[in-house]
Amino acid sequence: MENSTEVTEFILLGLTNDPELQVPLFVMFTVIYLITLIGNLGIMALIVLDSRLHTPMYFFLSNLALVDLCYSSAVTPTVMAGFLLGHKVMSYNACAAQMFIFIAFATVESYLLTCMAYDRYAAVCKPLHYTTTMTTGVCLCLAIGSYVCGFLNASIHVGCTFSLSFCKSNVVQDFFCDVPAVMILSCSDRHVSELVLLYVGSFNIFFALLVILISYIFIFITIRKMQSSSGYQKALTTCASHFTAVSFFYGTLTFMYLQPSSSHSMDTDKIASLFYTTLIPMLNPLVYSLRNKEVKSALMKVFLEAKLFLGL
Repeated sequence: MENSTEVTEFILLGLTNDPELQVPLFVMFTVIYLITLIGNLGIMALIVLDSRLHTPMYFFLSNLALVDLCYSSAVTPTVMAGFLLGHKVMSYNACAAQMFIFIAFATVESYLLTCMAYDRYAAVCKPLHYTTTMTTGVCLCLAIGSYVCGFLNASIHVGCTFSLSFCKSNVVQDFFCDVPAVMILSCSDRHVSELVLLYVGSFNIFFALLVILISYIFIFITIRKMQSSSGYQKALTTCASHFTAVSFFYGTLTFMYLQPSSSHSMDTDKIASLFYTTLIPMLNPLVYSLRNKEVKSALMKVFLEAKLFLGL
């Protein structure tokens, strides 16, 4: 560390340096972000306005929409600014704040998906006890627990990352302050921090995946025992949207964080990061609205009421 100074800001290189791609990519990400905003705010508004959606499943879905909106907003505007400026300079504290917000809400999403899997298990496997199992108090406790786990996980990761010394390069080979991209810039021994990232990340992902897997095993066993074809179809429809969202989210998250640091390729990491930071928050409202009759029905009701109000 001799003859070196501590880093006070970071330069995000973004997705590409090709000047011809800056404007088209800016337009594309602006459209993605607008769809994300409209989709997630729309889902939350529908659930609040339609009393038929005041159920545990939609309570968790409204929280999922809020979380998607928060962690997308922590990253996507930075990407858009990078396209306009060529690169984006972030202060040390702003980088830490962005990392904290993203990790916190991404972890909350992971646990909310787990809560939703348990909710689907209760609805399909224990339908007669569903109302006594998924009470308002239970739903609130599960949601609050998800947020607590998310913010605790973010505190651990950000604390470990920014307890390191940064005295060499300040150029982040990514489009936002993600843990692997920032940690690799450290000029101090990062072995312990990397182990913490691996073990804490592994626990959060595998614990959530284990609960989801067990829930779906029981769900599929119950579905196979159903005699009624309509009940069989309803159970499948009930779980299809959630299963799709889980596949998208955990597929990219596992690829990104549960591999040794030596195996990380910045180009492949960027693609994986791009998928779960910008595309998944946009896709989740579409997955839950296009594949859910209740959401589509509530949306049609809102459109009809708006049409009558405007006298069209």
